[in-house]
Amino acid sequence: MEPPVVLDPRRWRALAFICLAQLMVVLDGTVVNIALPNAKADLNISDANQQWVITAYALAFGGLLLFGGRLADMWGRRRTLMVGLVGFAAASALGGAAVSQEMLFGARALQGAFGALLAPAVLSLLTVMFATPSERARAFGIFGAIAGGGAALGLILGGLLTQMLDWRWTMYINVPVAVVALLGVILEIKEPPKLGNQPIKLDVLGVVLAGSGLALIVYGFSRAAEEGWGDGGTIASLVAAVVLLAAFVGWQMRCRYPLLPLRVILDRARGGAYLSVGLSTIAMFGSFLFLTLYMQNVHHYSPLSAGFAFLPMVFGMLIGSTQIAARLITRVPPRFLIVPGALIGAVGMLFLSQISADSTRYWSVILPGLFLVGCGMGTVFMTTINLATFGVESRDAGVASAMVNTSQQVGGAVGTALLNTIAANAAASYITDHSGSIHGPADIPAMRMLAMVHGESVGFMIAAAILGLVAVVAGFLINLRKPIGTGQEAPSPEPARTVSE
Repeated sequence: MEPPVVLDPRRWRALAFICLAQLMVVLDGTVVNIALPNAKADLNISDANQQWVITAYALAFGGLLLFGGRLADMWGRRRTLMVGLVGFAAASALGGAAVSQEMLFGARALQGAFGALLAPAVLSLLTVMFATPSERARAFGIFGAIAGGGAALGLILGGLLTQMLDWRWTMYINVPVAVVALLGVILEIKEPPKLGNQPIKLDVLGVVLAGSGLALIVYGFSRAAEEGWGDGGTIASLVAAVVLLAAFVGWQMRCRYPLLPLRVILDRARGGAYLSVGLSTIAMFGSFLFLTLYMQNVHHYSPLSAGFAFLPMVFGMLIGSTQIAARLITRVPPRFLIVPGALIGAVGMLFLSQISADSTRYWSVILPGLFLVGCGMGTVFMTTINLATFGVESRDAGVASAMVNTSQQVGGAVGTALLNTIAANAAASYITDHSGSIHGPADIPAMRMLAMVHGESVGFMIAAAILGLVAVVAGFLINLRKPIGTGQEAPSPEPARTVSE
């Protein structure tokens, strides 16, 4: 059993810079989305290639997360974070100065690669710096709000920078943010001591198998959103991903120094936390996609207005993370927060399913729906992220943190493709069922609009069902009977104990 960690007296100041680094990574998942049309026109990016502005980042980020987490365990979390910040800033400057689509795509891939160093490092630093239950709850509450609400803030910031300045500033903005975060890391964070004397070596084959498998999952689902599920490239990518990840698991069972020690994920409660994060992200990304399209295409919101329309979700995230979960996580077992949080989010999705082509219904439908989704998801994300890293051995903190980000990244890719396909099929069925009401060419645009809204409404209902599934998963799998850190043993590192439970 590891000795108690000595608390760093500068940990609360360090938290500000840890969260700033995390915010930068989360923002970049969505900040470029709204700027994409302007970048496309400026660099003559074709319709066939425009997806690579998003996909290049997601592929590198998702594929290298476990590698980045293990590097944090080997190099040290502070050093890994510093390298990640410098590289992320350089890649952002390169993207802002892009003179061709290839240069932009390459810069986005580099952002994803260095983001895969940043994300596990910041979460593992948080895990080892805040050890007492009450402080850990407050720190993870703030971090959970950033992790959950940052994507919505990215939509706002993307619209603001694109309308007020230029699309290139969605890239350049990362440079000063990274500089501030880097200075904070240098001045306020010291490397936590390594506990134990067991060596950590890099599992090169594991890096190749996991990285390529995860990248192919992200690519396969991203391609499905563009080309459909019957596309040969989509099918080949997903089949290859399954084969590679199966080989990865088999290798991890035999490898002396595994990239992902199976003790990290085979614990029942921790595995339930990872699964809950992934499923919740599937539902969340669906809401971002549908609402952005609904507000801009159906009701002609400007990019900035569409971004600000998501503010109720951000406020809900803050309340759920910092006021509900952070206050109760040391008082009640974690599933007593995750289950109600998921159900509140599901109710919010059902609100959003009532959207209409005739009126935005912003105040009666969208605002309360977004607030409930934010409040529920803020509670879920804060609690699951805390639980997923609770009780992990110091030598595994980086890779355990990387698994949280991997769950989110894969969930985002799956959610975008799955819910987009469901919405598109529902829209096509609506047009077929109502074809008799089309009496001439003038009726076609209105019918397409009604079909789009119907498809998105069905998508929100599916998202609500997925959040209901999160409640079921959390209720059955997350079996800790006491609040985190109050006499309850941490999840066991031994897979054998999990199997017997």
